[in-house]
Amino acid sequence: MGKLELSKKERERLRIVKEIGAGRMTIGKGAESLGMSYRQLHRVVTRFKETGAAGLGHRLRGRRSNRAESKQRRKRILKLYETKYEDFGPTLAAEFLEREEGEEVGVETLRRWLIGAGLWSPRCRGGRHRAWRERRAHWGELVQMDGSKHDWFEGRRGYATLMVMIDDATNRTHAKFFESETTWAAMEVFEEYVNRYGMPVALYVDRSTIYETTRDCTVDEALADASPLTQFGRAMKELGVEIILARSPQAKGRVERRHGVLQDRLVKSMRLKGIKDLEAANEYLAEEFLEDLNERFGVSPRSPTDLHRRVPRKVNLKHVLSLQEDRVVQNDWTVSWRNRWLQLSEKHHSLRLARKKIRVSELRSGALRLTYQGRDLEWRELPGKPAREAPKKQIKRGSGLAYKPPAKHPWRRRFQRD
Repeated sequence: MGKLELSKKERERLRIVKEIGAGRMTIGKGAESLGMSYRQLHRVVTRFKETGAAGLGHRLRGRRSNRAESKQRRKRILKLYETKYEDFGPTLAAEFLEREEGEEVGVETLRRWLIGAGLWSPRCRGGRHRAWRERRAHWGELVQMDGSKHDWFEGRRGYATLMVMIDDATNRTHAKFFESETTWAAMEVFEEYVNRYGMPVALYVDRSTIYETTRDCTVDEALADASPLTQFGRAMKELGVEIILARSPQAKGRVERRHGVLQDRLVKSMRLKGIKDLEAANEYLAEEFLEDLNERFGVSPRSPTDLHRRVPRKVNLKHVLSLQEDRVVQNDWTVSWRNRWLQLSEKHHSLRLARKKIRVSELRSGALRLTYQGRDLEWRELPGKPAREAPKKQIKRGSGLAYKPPAKHPWRRRFQRD
């Protein structure tokens, strides 16, 4: 005789049924105690008299569920997983099986199948306890930005950096691939974000030299009681965007976790599409992947107010997001810039620019822009460093050379009058 297994609920039913059989309890009182109807408990008592305690167990126990998937379909899906999605997690694999293969299967069902077949093992995540920070209430109130250097193309090309911006309130993400994390890369991805959504109130970034400088103050900065800024920091100050520096990677955890999602989903998606260069990857990001990502993982902000701002009409975003430095105009009206020599036009003669400071801006396109007090200056590039005039030689007295005064010297005129 096999071992009979009853659940806690079924064991309680057995106790009540025995009490009823012994005459110590009525069916009505037992039904009230078990939360059953009179007729339902009457059937249970009848079945107990016919089959004993085995009649109290669920009638489908040990039988295959009527809603269970067929063994053939399970085998087919596991075969697809092994051949195309072997390193995909159950959630991502279920999405691709439905979208690419037309096989709709529940995530938990697929997880059980994979664990049962030894193709997936549950991951136990743990770590140091950290206090949870509530999301900002408004879209555009705070945007986290960071670069992730990774083998995004799995050896199909070299390592690349994905610059990621994620809104703290909604999880809405914007990203673009670059060769490395540079000031130009940060400016370009920020400009694309602004053109699409508007200027955020604040940016949350790490303490990279792109966003924080360690140089000493210049004399002008010290006189103005201003902190030294990086090129990116100077641009954000002009645009009125606050920069908040994180003290640890965990502090900007939202963008760090988004890196993990992208390193899983984006890498595998590009592998299936055979993407192997930055241009194709950025096109895929803009036209397909980011839209699906934001729809799937976006959340609604607590407040419906959008705090993104428009760029003022008088502000040229490309000019602000450039490398800018002050240069002193030489007496010959030339200016040096990164081993290049620029000659200012004589049409600005009225400005008396010699020995004055002008602003030189290098745009991402490589073009240069020279300005003085907000006014654009005309200039041309010289083929090389301009030659300087040699100073006139002066005769030093007492050097041993005879000095002969000129004919009009006052000393000679005195003798001529005599």
